[in-house]
Amino acid sequence: MAKRAVVTGASTGIGWATVALLRRHGWDVVAVARRADRLEALAAETGATVFAADLTDAAQVAALAEHVRAGGPLHALVNNAGGARGLDSVEAGSVDDWRWMFEANVIATKQVTSALLPVLRDGAEDAGSGDVVTVTSIAGHTPYAGGGGYNAAKFAEHALVAVLRMELAGEPLRVIEIAPGMVATEEFSLNRFGGDRARADAVYADVESPLTADDVAETIVHSIELPPHVNLDLVTVKPVAQGLGSGTVKGPIRVRR
Repeated sequence: MAKRAVVTGASTGIGWATVALLRRHGWDVVAVARRADRLEALAAETGATVFAADLTDAAQVAALAEHVRAGGPLHALVNNAGGARGLDSVEAGSVDDWRWMFEANVIATKQVTSALLPVLRDGAEDAGSGDVVTVTSIAGHTPYAGGGGYNAAKFAEHALVAVLRMELAGEPLRVIEIAPGMVATEEFSLNRFGGDRARADAVYADVESPLTADDVAETIVHSIELPPHVNLDLVTVKPVAQGLGSGTVKGPIRVRR
């Protein structure tokens, strides 16, 4: 019997790439996002089952849980939904942007995890183990200028994951945090800067080989396909050009003598 996963934030970027890779590895996947049209395209491309939902809405999360339970055991949850808005100082940052970031990154992760843990326990009894993977960010570990709201949300999400790991100790459920650095995806920076394409593109300008969504998807899938007694508590994955914490090296990567 194929294993089954739920992947949130599946309409683009890391989520889309993770769904595609899991399907290539033979997993059944329920792909979740707000945009039904994007999910339909993903389903056509990968054969995944899709479910459109706003994960900040408790009623929609409950409906997702009912849908997942009706489909049988669940073996992995990939909490990938989230995002950033703005790059302003703490003083000048928009409270509405901060509120959105906490809802999208923290509250959504909590609601989905709470709703699907009972179904994951069924899957763990079925297969011997289950996984809760949460995609956070190095922004949840290293503050940077202009990152106040996103840093705060991702630090909170990191804490949520760490406490959940303590609470589930003794059950056959692994709790995994994947913390990517700079990933060049089609929408992350564009959404952060309110659709300003020039400002979004400038983030990656002259940075040699930032990560791709596929790179992070490989990390996620590897973590849940390891033997069940092996837990990757925290994986920080960055491009080589991002060797300076939250900063990046501009220009070519080369040997210096």
